Amino acid sequence: MTHRERWVRWMHFQPVDYIPDEEFGYWAENFPVWQEQGLPKDINDNSAADRYFCFHRRSSVPVGLGLSHGFKSETIEETDEYRIVIDGNGVKQQVFKDGHSSIPHFLDFPLKGRKEWEELFLPRLDINLASRYPENRDDWEQIKARYNDPNWDLPVGVGIGSIFGWLRNWAGFEGIAMLCYDDPDLVMEMVTHLATLTSKVIERAGKEIKIDYAAGWEDMCFNSGPIISPTMVWKFLTPNYKRITDKLIPNGCDIIYTDCDGDINDMIDPWLAGGVNGIFPCDVHPGSDPVAIRKKYGEKVVILGGVDKHKLIAGKEAIRAEIKRIKPYVLEGGWIPHVDHRCPPDVTFENYLYYLDVKRETFGIPKPEEFESRPEVQKIKAAWRGQSLAV
Repeated sequence: MTHRERWVRWMHFQPVDYIPDEEFGYWAENFPVWQEQGLPKDINDNSAADRYFCFHRRSSVPVGLGLSHGFKSETIEETDEYRIVIDGNGVKQQVFKDGHSSIPHFLDFPLKGRKEWEELFLPRLDINLASRYPENRDDWEQIKARYNDPNWDLPVGVGIGSIFGWLRNWAGFEGIAMLCYDDPDLVMEMVTHLATLTSKVIERAGKEIKIDYAAGWEDMCFNSGPIISPTMVWKFLTPNYKRITDKLIPNGCDIIYTDCDGDINDMIDPWLAGGVNGIFPCDVHPGSDPVAIRKKYGEKVVILGGVDKHKLIAGKEAIRAEIKRIKPYVLEGGWIPHVDHRCPPDVTFENYLYYLDVKRETFGIPKPEEFESRPEVQKIKAAWRGQSLAV
């Protein structure tokens, strides 16, 4: 069984030889902390870490959905403690130099109303730009041939961007919430434009390439639920999600998920109605309990993530209990278990290795020989080597 076959079968609740081995990633702060605990010094970003831990890979169709060109990035003030910068989204923010916060302090946002939308954003969101696909036709033909090859071993995905999360980034939390109240017609125009851009761009890929899954990004939920009411979600977003997924599902791509942190429970029904049937990373602590979601929705929803990061912080006993808690529901299929966000630096390198061992043994995932043979891994794992960690 190729990994592509394994991934597709598992996400359709079909039997496989073993569950795909994936993880979400790590905060930048993890690497210097873990290097003091045994991680090699040259493992200093997420790509290097994925290779180091030998996780399964996927492939992606290169289509462009976002701003055609960003805002000018610049530093407008700098002190010993912080920098005031404007980033590529036009957002003014305070970035602290001592690394005490991975989230900057946002000061101002470029999207304030119709004037900014029409003058600053619409020109950057031109639907018909040739650059939204590889400009060299030969490159595109090679991509098609590669991903349509029956021997291609990696699951093939396509991005579906964002129709609300990007607006939140450009307007800010309060800004987009107030626009929904003050100018709902503009919000509908903006959401509709982003959905039109996405659906028109991905339509060609959906017809010409065998695509296994589609992945979006919203991040519009927090501890108490979504930024806007479920009524607004159904009105603004659901019909526009459906316009996007209607370009994929008829062509055989029916695993469509979006990235959203926080409490997503009020979002699942409108996502499903719009053709979005997958949740990632299933953020446990705010209330997105994957077990409760599986019990409620069964095979209607696929899950990527759902392992409570706080249990990795708590230690080995908590790790085993967490994997035991989700085990029977993961084994139903349609669920790739991994940490429910980027792994934080509060998790020790040893605890992370222990978590990987427990996960791999419990779900029958082969332990990669290249990873297992690393001296630093053998040294740390010596205390529990030879034990059965499956729960």
